[in-house]
Amino acid sequence: MSLKISLAQIDLMVGDIKGNAERVLEAMRVARDQQQADAVVFPELTLTGYPPEDLLLRPELIARVENELARLCRACSGIDVILGYPKCRDGKLYNAAGVIREGAIIAEYFKSLLPNYSVFDEKRYFESGDQACVFEMQGVPVGITICEDIWYKTPAAAAAEAGARILLNLNASPFHSGKAPERETLLQKRAQETALSIVYLNLVGGQDELVFDGGSFVVNPEGAITQRAAFFREDQALVEFAEQDGKISPVPASITPLLSEEEAVYAALVNGVRDYVHKNGFKGAVLGLSGGIDSA
Repeated sequence: MSLKISLAQIDLMVGDIKGNAERVLEAMRVARDQQQADAVVFPELTLTGYPPEDLLLRPELIARVENELARLCRACSGIDVILGYPKCRDGKLYNAAGVIREGAIIAEYFKSLLPNYSVFDEKRYFESGDQACVFEMQGVPVGITICEDIWYKTPAAAAAEAGARILLNLNASPFHSGKAPERETLLQKRAQETALSIVYLNLVGGQDELVFDGGSFVVNPEGAITQRAAFFREDQALVEFAEQDGKISPVPASITPLLSEEEAVYAALVNGVRDYVHKNGFKGAVLGLSGGIDSA
C-alpha cells in the first residue's frame, strides 16, 4: 500500500472565514495537482483562525462557517480534505475537525480535552466531545485528534482501540521557549504507547500576543521523528506511508533542524510583529527614540 498526506502548515486570519476557505482551496489544489496526495490536512479551527474567542458567541459567525463548509464540499474533489472548524450540534458548540470527500463530510471529530489555562479559554465556548473518530483512507484506518487531546493518553488510546493505524493531530499550538522539543518528546511517547504513526500538523503565524511556530512533524510507531516541516513560515510538506513489518509507517523524508533558543525567540518576535502589522492593516509605524532612561 501507499498513502500520501500533504501537511498544509499555513498562516490564517482570525475571523476571515471566506479568506481562510480560499487558503484551503489553494493548498488543496497544490496537494492534489502537484503532490498527487491522497489527503491534505489543515490546522485546528482552520476556518475561523485561532483563537476566535468571543467571535464564537456571534450566531452569524457559525452561519458563515456552515456556508463556507458547504462551498468547500462543492469545490473539493479528487482528494480528502481534513480541516478544523466550530460546529453547532443540538444547541452545543464543539471544536471540530471534519473529513471532506467528494462533496460531503464523511467523518467528524469533536475535541475531547479543552485547555482552560494560560492563554487558553476553550471551556468558555466549547463542549467536550466523547467519541473517537476513525475513517478509512485508501484502505487504511485513520484517526483524528485535536491539539490538547494528544497531551494525554486517553484520546490517542481511544483512536487506537477503534482501529486506527495512523493518527492525525490538528494543532494551533503557540510558541514558547523550548516548546518544539517538548512537543516532540511527548509525541514520541504517544506513538510508542499506541504503536501508531502520528502526524502533528501545527498552525504558523502571529495573532495578537500569540505566535504559532509551525514545525509540523511526523513520528513512526517506534517513536522516531521521520519528517519535520519548517519553523515560523508556511510550508506544505508531503508525507508518504508504507506498510513495513505489519505496521503503517512514514517513509523518512526531509527533517528541518530544530532552532536554537536564540534563533527561535528572534523568529517569534519577527513573525509576531510582522503579522500584527499586516493583519491589522497598518500602513506603517513610527519609531520613537530618545536618550532617556525610560526608553532604555
